[in-house]
Amino acid sequence: MRTRPPLAEIRRIYADSHIIAVVGASPDPSKRANAIPSYLRDQGYRIIPVNPNHDEMFGERCYPTLLDVPEPIDVVDVFRPAEQAPEIAEQTVQVGAKVLWLQLGILSDEAAEIAAAGGLSFVEDHCMGQMHAMLGLGPGPPHTD
Repeated sequence: MRTRPPLAEIRRIYADSHIIAVVGASPDPSKRANAIPSYLRDQGYRIIPVNPNHDEMFGERCYPTLLDVPEPIDVVDVFRPAEQAPEIAEQTVQVGAKVLWLQLGILSDEAAEIAAAGGLSFVEDHCMGQMHAMLGLGPGPPHTD
């Protein structure tokens, strides 16, 4: 059975986080991988896009992998298929991030195990933007496909 951390822990994640690396970020405003990071940026978080196919997004340099990001990361927000989640989880541990967050529809027992072994907070199958709004921390992201 899948669970999410208690709401108090999720609230703490938002309060304690400043830099969110978005793996699979998209430059296409009609995609959730653009709308959610844009919303989070508008809420005061710094977004670092991770996508090997682009040089810049959200006014920030885009990096090919998490391992290429040269600064500390608080949260890794993942918009990639579940099959890629374990490798992303390993990279999240390697870069010293505190949280691995798999977006809505992404489930991975293996990523959860890697995150737990690495001492990370772990959230899966929840939208980081929608949860932010649900907790009353902001208005919520626009609806996209």
